[in-house]
Amino acid sequence: MNKLSSKIKLIAVSLTIPMTAVLLAACGQNNATNNTRTTLNLSYPTPISTMDNSKANDAASLTMLNHTGDGLYRNGKNGESIPALATKQTVSKNGLTYTFDIRKNVKWSDGSKVTAKDFVYAWRRTANPKLAAQYGYLYKQIHNYSAIQSGKLSPSSLGVKAIGDYKLVVKLDKPVPYFTKLLAFPVFFPQEQKVVEKYGKKYGTNSSTITSDGPFVLKNWNGTGDTWQLVKNNNYWDKKNVHLKKIDIQVSSDPSTTLKLFQQNKLDSTPLNGTQVANYRKSKSFKSYIGGSTVYMLTNEKRLKIFQNAEARQALSLALNRKNLVSDVLRDGSVTPDGFIPTVLDNFKIQGTNENFKQASAYSQGVAYNLPKAKQLWKQALAKSGQKSLTVNLMTDDDYTTKQVAEFIQSQLQKLPNLKVNLTNIPNKVRMSRQDSGNFDIVLTKWGADFNDPTNFLDLMTSNSTFNFGKWSNSEYDRLVNRANNQDANNPKQRALDMANAEKILMKDQGVIPVYEPATTELWNTNVHGYVWSPTGMSRNWKEISIK
Repeated sequence: MNKLSSKIKLIAVSLTIPMTAVLLAACGQNNATNNTRTTLNLSYPTPISTMDNSKANDAASLTMLNHTGDGLYRNGKNGESIPALATKQTVSKNGLTYTFDIRKNVKWSDGSKVTAKDFVYAWRRTANPKLAAQYGYLYKQIHNYSAIQSGKLSPSSLGVKAIGDYKLVVKLDKPVPYFTKLLAFPVFFPQEQKVVEKYGKKYGTNSSTITSDGPFVLKNWNGTGDTWQLVKNNNYWDKKNVHLKKIDIQVSSDPSTTLKLFQQNKLDSTPLNGTQVANYRKSKSFKSYIGGSTVYMLTNEKRLKIFQNAEARQALSLALNRKNLVSDVLRDGSVTPDGFIPTVLDNFKIQGTNENFKQASAYSQGVAYNLPKAKQLWKQALAKSGQKSLTVNLMTDDDYTTKQVAEFIQSQLQKLPNLKVNLTNIPNKVRMSRQDSGNFDIVLTKWGADFNDPTNFLDLMTSNSTFNFGKWSNSEYDRLVNRANNQDANNPKQRALDMANAEKILMKDQGVIPVYEPATTELWNTNVHGYVWSPTGMSRNWKEISIK
């Protein structure tokens, strides 16, 4: 770690003067050449996996779906839900029935009209267990969803129906305080039935097998390529507020490459790594966003029995000097976590108390650094498992920043007695596939809030969650999360306390190992206006961008 940190600091110092000069030149070029134009040039760190919103579970796919689709709501800059296709919402007194009036002037990109029936079709399709939709769990409170998943009922029994073309009725099994917040997520977007049925298994596998009802239409994506375009949807109901004609996107996971392209006016934005942040922080092009995400490690308890021992998991966590990670390695504004749930939820107040959720759920030892204690616990874990030494593999993505984090974690964990850590840095799509199938020892992964409520994180680690890849299980944790989602759903104070106590259990037992809360640091062409970034839900919104 010391060698790595020293090397990074040396690079930063040596680059400060020349990079500042380049920055001034680049900003001048941007301001001089970018008058009024309608094509935005962007990069994205990972490729698209699918454009089927029932199946998508990666950031690139969901981001592109968010720009090619519209649901009942869209996500605002503070994580609030803004009406999109819903013109009116009414809720029954018991909180179990939602009725939405649907906008009437909406068309698919092929000219067909969008109706309430398109929502019914899409939601039933997503609820079909044969599709194995990972984000289907967001449907769990919709009437009959659980019975459909267990095979007791057919997807047609899902609690959603259309009354005519422009009224959608949703019935829940229990009150959901955050239900409207969910509806801005792409898994709740409609689908054009005739198109899905026409392409079958090929639906969403390339840009010619989909239709769109959102601001843009995807073009020139062959299913595996690293370039594509988002072209303005001339059938979009709100096209007057879409100022761009096209967004050209290319995949690049190397900030050095994208920075050069930005300086050459070939990109309008570039992500920054820690070294670059130090040089560009005072630039007018510099933007920094934080909140809503946690990068964390999961240990595979099914694959390696030593990780069924809490001491082993606690030792790995206590061996991480997170302050050094964010200050010496990342240096991009990322912060140390105070638990699994990100600090953006500090504003989630507990009614009738002087505490917010994060204060009530705090357990400092779950994210503390204590190497002597870590070594002691690791020795105990080895002894209990009957092992003298252990070699494990840490699986991570292969982008620039994640590789640096992985090397840091490797150096930290190998300070534990008789532990060797090998690294496997692989493309995001491959990592996710192996993670989903449990093919790992330890995995470094990330979760961003789909909606602004603590249960979005807590649900991940329940025993039966499809996102609980490491198979950690705690019955009291399950009970508390279940109470928050059921009998206490209409009791805001008790519900918040249930969730706070659940996170304490998760941290005490080290069911997950939080590593850091990532910052999004970027340079943006100063002539670009209207970009909206949200800490929860779909973070990136390019709909109303203009270039002046």
